[in-house]
Amino acid sequence: MANNKVTDSIIYVGVNDRKIDLFEGQYNVPNGISYNSYLIKDEKTVVMDTVDKNAGGEWLKNLKEALNGEKPDYLVVSHLEPDHSYNIEKLCELFPEMKIVGNAKTFAFLPQFFNIENLNERQVLVKDGDSLNIGKHILNFVMAPMVHWPEVMFTYESTEKVLFSADAFGKFGDLKTDEPWLEEARRYYINIVGKYGIQVQAVLKKANTLDIKIICPLHGPILTEKLEYYLNKYDIWSSYKPEEKGTLIAYASIYGNTEMVSKKLASLLEQTGEKVVLKDLARCDIHEAISDAFKFDKLILASPTYNAGIFTPMEQFLNSLKEKNFQNRKVGIIENGTWAPLSGKAMTQILSQMKDITIADTQVTIKTRMNTENETQLENLINEMIK
Repeated sequence: MANNKVTDSIIYVGVNDRKIDLFEGQYNVPNGISYNSYLIKDEKTVVMDTVDKNAGGEWLKNLKEALNGEKPDYLVVSHLEPDHSYNIEKLCELFPEMKIVGNAKTFAFLPQFFNIENLNERQVLVKDGDSLNIGKHILNFVMAPMVHWPEVMFTYESTEKVLFSADAFGKFGDLKTDEPWLEEARRYYINIVGKYGIQVQAVLKKANTLDIKIICPLHGPILTEKLEYYLNKYDIWSSYKPEEKGTLIAYASIYGNTEMVSKKLASLLEQTGEKVVLKDLARCDIHEAISDAFKFDKLILASPTYNAGIFTPMEQFLNSLKEKNFQNRKVGIIENGTWAPLSGKAMTQILSQMKDITIADTQVTIKTRMNTENETQLENLINEMIK
């Protein structure tokens, strides 16, 4: 961020990480990630969160430069996940008079992570609606449980109208990455927070009562313009509404026959004017495919039968969708099998455990490779899906 300033009183002291390959041990981050931390300078000086283990040295350097000889009075802990909390103990050792601001869950979990001397005397316990006056600035605390850990809380600074939003409104990619916010923010949200739509909806209702001019997340860029756009995206994602009209065709293929059918279907769909995204689940970023499934209003699944069930990449994909509360979509099914096609039945069984899923009556059954009868079935499936 230019000059590291959010406002004249709020300074960005976070760190970009381009060395990381997998975020949370599973998500590909080719453009790295940022660990955001902020310093508020007023009559009292407040640090808003720390950073990950790998970024601790650079972060402390940034923080000390911003402090310019001063000592922090408070550390606000928005979220205890290690990518934001790892340096709490170090900071407490450097500044033994600094108080720690958190909620009941924060202080219940904190001893599981660190041995902080005199923790009881240092803690400032806050609950939903509490505030902390630090001079011209007033910090108002908004509990956001299960967005996406139990202890998560937002902080709204009401003088400059800044929302410190924890992991909400974050994205993959470091702050030097020049790319649109939407795709990587969606992939981040759906895969990490997607299960907790009800909880996100609850905190969005609280946020809608606030006059917000700036959003400062713990990952990704600071948001200063068109905030209604970002709030609207979170409303769509957390209420499990489709973001766009279109079809994701997700397929898994062993010898290429199911792939051939999927590509034929994609071509026929595109001829109708439908927007189509085709994903080979054995080779694509599975978390990107999950994000696309939430993005579009229609999903078509194509899988061969494997050990009397579903081919492994498709099974992983469907179970991930179920885990993330995938719902409110129209789904078509294509199965393949040489002697006993059973993948359609197995896919239907997993889909039946999801909410408000409409499965097309037309199920396409391929016996090894596509024939003329299957082409008619594809036409019927298309008519049913897009009518």
